[in-house]
Amino acid sequence: MEIEEEKVLAEELKELLDSRQYTKLRQTISDMNTTDIATAMSELEEEDSLKMFRILPKDMAADVFADLEADVQQYIIRSMSDREASNVIENLMADDATDILEEMPASVVKRILANASPETRADINHLLQYPEDSAGSIMTVEYVDLREDMTVGDAIDRIRKKGVDSETINICYVVTKQKVLVGTVALRYLLIMEPGEIIGDIMNTNVISINTMTDQEEAARMFQKYGFTAMPVVDAESRMVGIITIDDVVDIMEEEATEDIEKMAAIVPSDKPYPRVGIFETYKSRIPWLLFLMVSATFTGAIITGFEDALSAYVVLTAYIPMLMDTGGNAGSQASVSIIRGLSLKEIEFGDLFRIIWKEIRVAVLCGMTLAAANFLKLLFFDRLDIAVAAVICLTLLIVVLIAKMVGCCLPMLASRLGFDPAVMASPFITTIVDALSLLVYFNIATNALHLVG
Repeated sequence: MEIEEEKVLAEELKELLDSRQYTKLRQTISDMNTTDIATAMSELEEEDSLKMFRILPKDMAADVFADLEADVQQYIIRSMSDREASNVIENLMADDATDILEEMPASVVKRILANASPETRADINHLLQYPEDSAGSIMTVEYVDLREDMTVGDAIDRIRKKGVDSETINICYVVTKQKVLVGTVALRYLLIMEPGEIIGDIMNTNVISINTMTDQEEAARMFQKYGFTAMPVVDAESRMVGIITIDDVVDIMEEEATEDIEKMAAIVPSDKPYPRVGIFETYKSRIPWLLFLMVSATFTGAIITGFEDALSAYVVLTAYIPMLMDTGGNAGSQASVSIIRGLSLKEIEFGDLFRIIWKEIRVAVLCGMTLAAANFLKLLFFDRLDIAVAAVICLTLLIVVLIAKMVGCCLPMLASRLGFDPAVMASPFITTIVDALSLLVYFNIATNALHLVG
């Protein structure tokens, strides 16, 4: 749904809620998609969202709850009795329930789990033990497992019994008595086989799986590489412990992309959507980097102060400082974005550094010469500068573009090598470094070249 449609729907539902037309409201939402209901509820005030949730048909409540934004989920859970909250958690897939509980205070989690069934409690505690952002932390333990000695008829009977509570039944996983994963079989394949066929004879033994400790971003790349809709998760002994499905991967990709964008903009990452982030919280996410960049930018002022004599002799040089700094910053940003993307997609690695530098040098020379030539004509015919001054500015421009490209490609590579997120070395940080280097180059060339001409 489009944003405008979502707001209109939210207003319609709120109007029914405010006018206490509960029967009509219940009938309206019964015909809606659960994701659209969750989106509309997220547009409402928290109290109205809670009222709406209580009106939902029981068979829709869990699906709607799973699609709600995290802060709305937490408000609803905290507003319920322990028994009601436990019932909601019971009806969620284990991975969704774990994600919600991870964001809640320990006291709330303890109360909810105390009222949950032993099976649900065991599943959630099992998932909570894995490190954040690992494959184990995002997997679900609800899947259909089969044995090698089963017949196709037995397997279909098991799917009928266990499939209702499973995340997906499109792919079934064949395990030994010790839970070691040995094969997979597709449901559509089972449906066309004779009931007496043995699973061990028809299963696919070329199984691709993910380890529980694999980073979630790497797990997403494996989905992209193999085109799967679900993938098994195994422990260090190859025992199957869960599955990751494509909906989890979509969430991971959105989360990682958002985090990289925020880091590239020098913002501390947040897991909340922008409209629901408070003013003070937004301030806290932005001010640390702004302070750091402001302090680091003082070096720029110190460089200008150190070359006051050159500026006093050729005041016209001052007018071209912004152009040189902006061009350098833009050139560095272009290189850094390309390198960060390559690193994220595993297209390049640190061992490719010299090959990348050589490529960026050639790109920088071509870009720098084109910019310098265009700028030289502008300086002579439009700005009416002396040839010597125009040459200084254009030579500086060429060198600045070269330096910026080198900084833009090397810093993310170095950050990745040292174990840092390369996105941190994006636009603001690189621009600050390039600005300082641009001024040093500019004033040194101006001081030496124009002094000789003078």
